[in-house]
Amino acid sequence: MASLSIDLGRGDLRPYFLWDEETTTAELRAHLNNSASPERFRLLAKMLREARDTDVWHFVSPGEVAEALPTIARYLGRRRKFWEFLISGWRADELLQ
Repeated sequence: MASLSIDLGRGDLRPYFLWDEETTTAELRAHLNNSASPERFRLLAKMLREARDTDVWHFVSPGEVAEALPTIARYLGRRRKFWEFLISGWRADELLQ
């Protein structure tokens, strides 16, 4: 079992926000970078729900979050409004299309 860590640069450790899973940082990156992975949306939603927003950008871009948001919004719980506000604000400021 990999140890929990806030060091998101180490692929052999488990990110703190996946405390209840046996998924290392390297495995998380592989799932998030594979658009065909069935785990991609589940893990992305979990990360947006559980991780600090500044840590999300270690794994995905704002464009990737904006693209996935309609699909995963219902899985974000209380963080849904935060992500919708952030993405809509960036679109309004023309930082995202």
